[in-house]
Amino acid sequence: MPELPEVESIRRKLVPMVAGRRIRDVSAVARNYAFLSDPGIIRKKLSGGTVEAIERRGKYLLLRLKQRGALLIHLGMTGQIFSHAYEPDKHVHMTLVFAGLRHPVYFRDPRKFGKLLWLDPGEEYTEPRLTKLGHDALSFSAEYLGKACRNRSVAIKSLLLNQSVLAGAGNIYADEALFTARIRPTRRARTLNSKETGALTKALRNVLERAVKLGGSSINDYIHPDGSEGYFQIEHKVYGREGAPCLTCATAIKRSVIGQRSAHYCPRCQR
Repeated sequence: MPELPEVESIRRKLVPMVAGRRIRDVSAVARNYAFLSDPGIIRKKLSGGTVEAIERRGKYLLLRLKQRGALLIHLGMTGQIFSHAYEPDKHVHMTLVFAGLRHPVYFRDPRKFGKLLWLDPGEEYTEPRLTKLGHDALSFSAEYLGKACRNRSVAIKSLLLNQSVLAGAGNIYADEALFTARIRPTRRARTLNSKETGALTKALRNVLERAVKLGGSSINDYIHPDGSEGYFQIEHKVYGREGAPCLTCATAIKRSVIGQRSAHYCPRCQR
Protein backbone atom coordinates (compact mmCIF):
# COMPACT_ATOMS: atom_id res chain seq x y z
CA MET A 1 0.00 0.00 0.00
CA PRO A 2 1.35 3.46 -0.86
CA GLU A 3 2.26 5.15 2.42
CA LEU A 4 3.01 8.77 3.28
CA PRO A 5 6.28 9.02 1.29
CA GLU A 6 4.72 7.51 -1.83
CA VAL A 7 1.60 9.70 -1.63
CA GLU A 8 3.65 12.82 -0.93
CA SER A 9 5.98 11.97 -3.83
CA ILE A 10 2.98 11.62 -6.14
CA ARG A 11 1.63 14.96 -4.92
CA ARG A 12 4.93 16.72 -5.55
CA LYS A 13 5.15 15.28 -9.08
CA LEU A 14 1.54 16.16 -9.90
CA VAL A 15 1.65 19.79 -8.77
CA PRO A 16 3.87 21.10 -11.62
CA MET A 17 1.97 18.91 -14.09
CA VAL A 18 -1.59 20.02 -13.41
CA ALA A 19 -1.77 22.95 -10.95
CA GLY A 20 -3.46 25.87 -12.69
CA ARG A 21 -4.57 23.75 -15.65
CA ARG A 22 -8.16 23.35 -16.78
CA ILE A 23 -9.68 19.89 -17.08
CA ARG A 24 -10.96 19.60 -20.66
CA ASP A 25 -12.49 16.16 -20.48
CA VAL A 26 -13.21 13.38 -17.98
CA SER A 27 -14.02 9.76 -18.67
CA ALA A 28 -14.84 7.12 -16.11
CA VAL A 29 -15.99 3.52 -16.10
CA ALA A 30 -19.35 2.41 -14.75
CA ARG A 31 -19.62 2.62 -10.99
CA ASN A 32 -17.57 0.02 -9.14
CA TYR A 33 -15.90 -0.39 -5.76
CA ALA A 34 -13.44 2.42 -6.53
CA PHE A 35 -16.18 5.05 -6.71
CA LEU A 36 -17.63 6.28 -3.43
CA SER A 37 -19.39 8.99 -5.44
CA ASP A 38 -21.34 8.33 -8.62
CA PRO A 39 -18.94 8.51 -11.62
CA GLY A 40 -21.41 10.79 -13.42
CA ILE A 41 -21.30 13.28 -10.56
CA ILE A 42 -17.50 13.20 -10.51
CA ARG A 43 -17.37 13.79 -14.28
CA LYS A 44 -19.75 16.73 -14.00
CA LYS A 45 -17.90 18.32 -11.10
CA LEU A 46 -14.44 17.93 -12.64
CA SER A 47 -15.19 18.83 -16.27
CA GLY A 48 -14.17 22.38 -17.07
CA GLY A 49 -12.70 22.96 -13.63
CA THR A 50 -9.27 24.40 -12.91
CA VAL A 51 -6.92 22.74 -10.42
CA GLU A 52 -6.22 25.12 -7.57
CA ALA A 53 -4.09 22.84 -5.40
CA ILE A 54 -3.16 19.24 -4.64
CA GLU A 55 -2.97 18.50 -0.94
CA ARG A 56 -2.13 15.45 1.15
CA ARG A 57 -3.93 14.34 4.29
CA GLY A 58 -2.22 11.26 5.66
CA LYS A 59 -2.43 8.73 2.82
CA TYR A 60 -5.17 10.70 1.02
CA LEU A 61 -4.83 13.19 -1.82
CA LEU A 62 -7.17 16.12 -2.35
CA LEU A 63 -7.41 17.42 -5.92
CA ARG A 64 -8.87 20.84 -5.21
CA LEU A 65 -10.66 22.82 -7.94
CA LYS A 66 -11.27 26.56 -7.89
CA GLN A 67 -14.71 27.33 -6.44
CA ARG A 68 -15.96 23.75 -6.95
CA GLY A 69 -14.77 21.47 -4.18
CA ALA A 70 -12.28 18.63 -4.25
CA LEU A 71 -11.80 15.04 -5.34
CA LEU A 72 -10.62 12.86 -2.46
CA ILE A 73 -8.32 10.07 -3.66
CA HIS A 74 -7.05 7.04 -1.77
CA LEU A 75 -4.72 4.69 -3.62
CA GLY A 76 -5.54 1.58 -1.57
CA MET A 77 -3.15 -1.31 -2.16
CA THR A 78 -2.30 -0.96 -5.84
CA GLY A 79 -3.64 2.41 -6.99
CA GLN A 80 -1.64 4.50 -9.45
CA ILE A 81 -1.89 8.06 -10.76
CA PHE A 82 0.25 8.78 -13.79
CA SER A 83 0.55 10.81 -16.97
CA HIS A 84 2.74 9.40 -19.72
CA ALA A 85 2.36 7.50 -22.99
CA TYR A 86 0.09 4.58 -22.13
CA GLU A 87 -2.58 2.40 -23.71
CA PRO A 88 -5.39 2.26 -21.12
CA ASP A 89 -6.39 -1.21 -19.95
CA LYS A 90 -9.39 -2.51 -18.02
CA HIS A 91 -7.88 -1.37 -14.71
CA VAL A 92 -8.05 2.34 -15.59
CA HIS A 93 -11.09 3.70 -13.76
CA MET A 94 -10.83 7.38 -14.60
CA THR A 95 -9.02 9.52 -17.18
CA LEU A 96 -8.53 13.29 -16.97
CA VAL A 97 -7.53 15.31 -20.03
CA PHE A 98 -5.92 18.65 -19.16
CA ALA A 99 -5.52 21.67 -21.41
CA GLY A 100 -1.89 21.99 -22.45
CA LEU A 101 -0.79 18.66 -20.96
CA ARG A 102 0.59 16.19 -23.48
CA HIS A 103 -0.79 13.01 -21.89
CA PRO A 104 -3.98 12.39 -19.89
CA VAL A 105 -3.80 11.70 -16.17
CA TYR A 106 -4.95 8.15 -15.38
CA PHE A 107 -6.26 6.66 -12.16
CA ARG A 108 -5.52 2.95 -12.36
CA ASP A 109 -6.08 0.25 -9.76
CA PRO A 110 -6.09 -3.49 -10.53
CA ARG A 111 -7.50 -4.51 -7.14
CA LYS A 112 -10.07 -1.70 -6.74
CA PHE A 113 -9.13 -0.96 -3.12
CA GLY A 114 -8.44 2.64 -4.15
CA LYS A 115 -11.27 5.11 -3.61
CA LEU A 116 -12.62 8.24 -5.30
CA LEU A 117 -14.99 10.57 -3.45
CA TRP A 118 -16.26 13.99 -4.47
CA LEU A 119 -16.41 16.63 -1.72
CA ASP A 120 -18.38 19.84 -2.20
CA PRO A 121 -16.92 23.00 -0.59
CA GLY A 122 -16.77 22.56 3.19
CA GLU A 123 -17.46 18.82 3.20
CA GLU A 124 -13.84 17.97 3.93
CA TYR A 125 -14.40 19.31 7.45
CA THR A 126 -17.17 16.78 8.11
CA GLU A 127 -15.98 13.81 6.05
CA PRO A 128 -15.13 11.04 8.58
CA ARG A 129 -12.26 9.71 6.46
CA LEU A 130 -10.51 13.02 7.09
CA THR A 131 -11.83 14.16 10.46
CA LYS A 132 -10.78 10.91 12.16
CA LEU A 133 -7.16 11.22 11.09
CA GLY A 134 -4.58 11.79 13.82
CA HIS A 135 -1.54 14.06 13.64
CA ASP A 136 0.41 13.88 10.40
CA ALA A 137 3.31 11.46 10.70
CA LEU A 138 5.71 14.16 9.48
CA SER A 139 4.75 16.74 12.09
CA PHE A 140 3.88 15.09 15.42
CA SER A 141 5.80 15.68 18.66
CA ALA A 142 7.41 13.28 21.12
CA GLU A 143 4.96 14.54 23.74
CA TYR A 144 2.05 13.64 21.48
CA LEU A 145 3.41 10.12 20.90
CA GLY A 146 4.09 9.65 24.58
CA LYS A 147 0.53 10.57 25.44
CA ALA A 148 -0.79 8.22 22.75
CA CYS A 149 1.28 5.36 24.19
CA ARG A 150 0.17 5.94 27.76
CA ASN A 151 -2.05 3.18 29.16
CA ARG A 152 -2.23 1.39 25.78
CA SER A 153 -1.50 -2.32 25.80
CA VAL A 154 -1.30 -2.72 22.00
CA ALA A 155 2.03 -3.42 20.34
CA ILE A 156 3.89 -0.24 19.44
CA LYS A 157 3.91 -1.35 15.80
CA SER A 158 0.10 -1.49 15.82
CA LEU A 159 -0.11 1.93 17.43
CA LEU A 160 2.08 3.46 14.73
CA LEU A 161 -0.19 2.00 12.04
CA ASN A 162 -3.34 3.42 13.66
CA GLN A 163 -4.32 6.28 11.33
CA SER A 164 -6.33 7.97 14.08
CA VAL A 165 -3.04 8.35 15.96
CA LEU A 166 -0.51 8.98 13.15
CA ALA A 167 -1.89 9.79 9.72
CA GLY A 168 0.27 8.43 6.93
CA ALA A 169 2.48 6.00 8.85
CA GLY A 170 2.51 2.54 7.29
CA ASN A 171 4.07 -0.90 7.47
CA ILE A 172 7.37 -0.20 5.72
CA TYR A 173 8.30 2.96 7.55
CA ALA A 174 7.08 1.80 10.96
CA ASP A 175 9.46 -1.17 10.67
CA GLU A 176 12.34 1.04 9.57
CA ALA A 177 11.73 3.64 12.29
CA LEU A 178 11.46 1.03 15.04
CA PHE A 179 14.77 -0.45 13.91
CA THR A 180 16.43 2.97 13.94
CA ALA A 181 15.06 3.65 17.43
CA ARG A 182 16.12 0.12 18.55
CA ILE A 183 12.60 -0.72 19.74
CA ARG A 184 11.09 -4.13 19.11
CA PRO A 185 7.74 -3.89 17.28
CA THR A 186 6.06 -6.29 19.72
CA ARG A 187 6.69 -4.04 22.74
CA ARG A 188 3.51 -2.86 24.41
CA ALA A 189 3.12 0.84 23.77
CA ARG A 190 2.65 1.67 27.45
CA THR A 191 6.10 0.26 28.30
CA LEU A 192 7.98 2.91 26.29
CA ASN A 193 9.60 5.60 28.39
CA SER A 194 10.02 9.25 27.39
CA LYS A 195 13.53 8.66 26.05
CA GLU A 196 12.24 5.88 23.79
CA THR A 197 9.24 7.84 22.50
CA GLY A 198 11.59 10.73 21.77
CA ALA A 199 13.94 8.45 19.84
CA LEU A 200 11.03 6.90 17.94
CA THR A 201 9.58 10.30 17.05
CA LYS A 202 12.92 11.42 15.63
CA ALA A 203 13.48 8.10 13.84
CA LEU A 204 10.08 8.07 12.14
CA ARG A 205 10.38 11.67 11.00
CA ASN A 206 13.90 11.10 9.65
CA VAL A 207 12.92 7.89 7.86
CA LEU A 208 9.86 9.51 6.27
CA GLU A 209 11.78 12.60 5.19
CA ARG A 210 14.52 10.47 3.66
CA ALA A 211 11.96 8.30 1.88
CA VAL A 212 10.19 11.36 0.46
CA LYS A 213 13.54 12.68 -0.78
CA LEU A 214 14.15 9.37 -2.58
CA GLY A 215 10.62 9.25 -4.02
CA GLY A 216 9.29 6.48 -1.80
CA SER A 217 9.71 2.72 -2.12
CA SER A 218 8.85 1.21 -5.51
CA ILE A 219 7.56 -2.21 -4.54
CA ASN A 220 5.04 -4.05 -6.73
CA ASP A 221 2.78 -1.45 -8.41
CA TYR A 222 4.05 1.89 -7.13
CA ILE A 223 5.32 4.41 -9.71
CA HIS A 224 5.52 8.19 -9.93
CA PRO A 225 3.11 10.15 -12.16
CA ASP A 226 5.83 10.45 -14.79
CA GLY A 227 6.40 6.67 -14.80
CA SER A 228 9.66 6.78 -12.85
CA GLU A 229 10.27 4.82 -9.65
CA GLY A 230 11.29 5.60 -6.09
CA TYR A 231 14.57 4.42 -4.60
CA PHE A 232 14.10 4.15 -0.84
CA GLN A 233 13.70 0.36 -1.10
CA ILE A 234 17.46 0.07 -1.58
CA GLU A 235 17.91 1.57 1.89
CA HIS A 236 15.53 -0.77 3.75
CA LYS A 237 17.30 -2.05 6.86
CA VAL A 238 14.70 -4.61 7.96
CA TYR A 239 11.52 -4.44 5.87
CA GLY A 240 11.37 -7.35 3.43
CA ARG A 241 14.70 -8.74 4.66
CA GLU A 242 13.55 -11.78 6.65
CA GLY A 243 16.47 -14.16 7.16
CA ALA A 244 19.07 -11.69 5.85
CA PRO A 245 21.81 -10.50 8.20
CA CYS A 246 21.19 -7.33 10.20
CA LEU A 247 23.29 -4.55 8.71
CA THR A 248 24.38 -3.56 12.22
CA CYS A 249 25.10 -6.84 14.02
CA ALA A 250 24.69 -9.60 11.36
CA THR A 251 21.92 -11.37 13.31
CA ALA A 252 19.23 -12.80 11.02
CA ILE A 253 16.26 -10.46 10.56
CA LYS A 254 13.03 -11.96 11.87
CA ARG A 255 9.47 -11.56 10.66
CA SER A 256 6.38 -11.86 12.82
CA VAL A 257 2.71 -11.03 12.43
CA ILE A 258 1.22 -8.35 14.67
CA GLY A 259 -2.44 -7.52 14.27
CA GLN A 260 -2.54 -9.24 10.86
CA ARG A 261 0.38 -7.11 9.62
CA SER A 262 3.93 -8.29 9.09
CA ALA A 263 6.73 -6.86 11.21
CA HIS A 264 10.44 -7.16 10.48
CA TYR A 265 13.05 -6.60 13.15
CA CYS A 266 16.47 -7.54 14.51
CA PRO A 267 16.09 -9.65 17.67
CA ARG A 268 19.46 -8.44 18.94
CA CYS A 269 19.42 -4.72 18.17
CA GLN A 270 15.78 -4.09 19.07
CA ARG A 271 14.53 -4.49 22.63
